[in-house]
Amino acid sequence: MYLKSILSLDCTECAVQLTSKKRILQYISELAHKKFPQLPEQDIVESLLAREKLGSTGIGHGIALPHGRLQGVSKSIAVFLITNKPIKYDAIDNKPVDIFCSVLIPEQNSQDHLSTLSEIANLLSNKALVKQMRHTTSNESLFELIMANA
Repeated sequence: MYLKSILSLDCTECAVQLTSKKRILQYISELAHKKFPQLPEQDIVESLLAREKLGSTGIGHGIALPHGRLQGVSKSIAVFLITNKPIKYDAIDNKPVDIFCSVLIPEQNSQDHLSTLSEIANLLSNKALVKQMRHTTSNESLFELIMANA
């Protein structure tokens, strides 16, 4: 599975004004609910929170990959957000996070889940690209940048 195939413009936002880990996970769930209207937002956020309880998805350098598995869906989606200010996220390097790439997948697709997270982590290891992402000024330009590099 490739990020290009699961990310859409309506799930890509920059300059998001949220200030807590809980609120960012709720907002990801709100956006995902639009793609999965059959699932309550609460089920989506609970999936993300359950994964966070196993250990923070903050991978360092201001980046987090919140992810979860969902029952009752047949396709995967990604949500990509950049906050206007970094927020405390309990990342492995204890630094605040401003880039969030969330992946939500059908519960039965665990192998796709791992390969997609690996692909995203590899993409976000490109420091020059991440710097460009942090300086985008519109959702469209952020989406185009991701699509051109994913």
